Amino acid sequence: MIRITAGVSLVVSLALLAICGCSSSVLANPNPLSAGSVNLIFVVSEDLAFQASGDVSPTTANLTNQGLQRSLLMATFLRQHVLGMENVSAIYALDPMTHLQTANNYPDMVALETVQQFAMLNQITLSTGGQGWVPFTASSYPLNGSYAQGPAVPTGVATPALVCPACQGLDFMDPASDNESLVTGIVTANVPGFYVFSAPWETTSALLASVNTLEGFNLSVPAGYQGPNFIYAISISPTGRASLVTYNSNITPLQTYPVLPSPVPVTATCTEQKPFQFAVTAGIAGAELPVGMSTNETVYMVRHAEAHPQGLWDDGNYFAAGQWRALDLPNALKGKISPNQVWSIDPAQVIPGTETISGNSYFSYVRPSLTVEPYAIANNLPYFLAASFPLISPDSPQDTIQFFFTGNTFSGQALLLAWEHEHFAPTINALVASYFPHAPIPSADVAPDWPGDDYDTVWTLTFDATGNFTVNNATCEGINSAALPSTAPQF
Repeated sequence: MIRITAGVSLVVSLALLAICGCSSSVLANPNPLSAGSVNLIFVVSEDLAFQASGDVSPTTANLTNQGLQRSLLMATFLRQHVLGMENVSAIYALDPMTHLQTANNYPDMVALETVQQFAMLNQITLSTGGQGWVPFTASSYPLNGSYAQGPAVPTGVATPALVCPACQGLDFMDPASDNESLVTGIVTANVPGFYVFSAPWETTSALLASVNTLEGFNLSVPAGYQGPNFIYAISISPTGRASLVTYNSNITPLQTYPVLPSPVPVTATCTEQKPFQFAVTAGIAGAELPVGMSTNETVYMVRHAEAHPQGLWDDGNYFAAGQWRALDLPNALKGKISPNQVWSIDPAQVIPGTETISGNSYFSYVRPSLTVEPYAIANNLPYFLAASFPLISPDSPQDTIQFFFTGNTFSGQALLLAWEHEHFAPTINALVASYFPHAPIPSADVAPDWPGDDYDTVWTLTFDATGNFTVNNATCEGINSAALPSTAPQF
């Protein structure tokens, strides 16, 4: 195979095919990168400006079914042909709220979705919790997509409650040159491995050019967009010699929603939680209608996909079993709910995790947003992130109420909301309390805690034309969590 030297890049093309006179229709890609080198691997995600035709929806700025198909296939290509089945060292993705598209300000979730399947094809060993922790290895890898501090936090986005320099993702415009600092820091550390970056062409091209200049590599970096099938790698050998290697996956995705390689195991009935239902109505038991409460609003509240394969194991992402659930969610919820928009937590928020071998105990909290991303794609629904308040805060229940249920912002709307399960009951109970400012809350009007092993239940919150509400847990996705494979689906 051809190895690229400094200042030269390999592009797999029909032009080269004609020159070599090969009989095959497409030239072979270069060999996989060496695990003994520092490999900076750039996967170009798509946006409205730079995409393959039909991969990004012009109405939602999100991936289409075709675009999702490409991302799933790209994961296999990346793992096999670029990493040579070696395990990844780190994955960095675009902070979605740094790139808002169209007049509706849709966050750019495509970069995270582009590498989510790839993350499931890798493994990481983490603590199962507690002192004297027991290590456990699962098919999953954390996605670093959090904000650098200071000016990197976009306007209108809450200042991170937790600081996590190791979780830093990529900023679309990068006004403080944090992207360059991140990559040059990896180069300076000189720890061999595979460092994957997922961002749109605007960010990728600028980062390639600036790192090439700052490090004095003198490489012929790509001058223009070549499409989402191309992967660019700057490989730095143990002697310090840098080379640019270009791969072409040659993917031609289908236009339909992806079909899982085998059926997802289902449950016959909703058995994960004890059934509950109650209504809060102004004038009954001392309830009073709060000012500005939503009317004719429905919110379907779901938990993220499977995240803890053993004990308190946690990397901010879900693990491979969760990929089965997330990709099957459009099928599982068909006919059960009818939202007209999808919302979740800003994946750039940080959560504390269990101790890792490396000592890093904070992670970007990407799993709720990535759980419902396929549902939004399959149904071509608007997708938004609640980023203006921190999730990990004593004020989170009240902030959630203020954001989603007051001010008539969502009156007349139906939302699918992916959230953190421990915040469901406190949020509903704080909502109930807002209707009883001068009377005790009836004991029947209290939401139960969400069981830690339940990933399947759906809570439905409905406001009537006046602002009174009902809540119940009668709906479930119907996916049998215990029977899901521990390895990711293969595409």
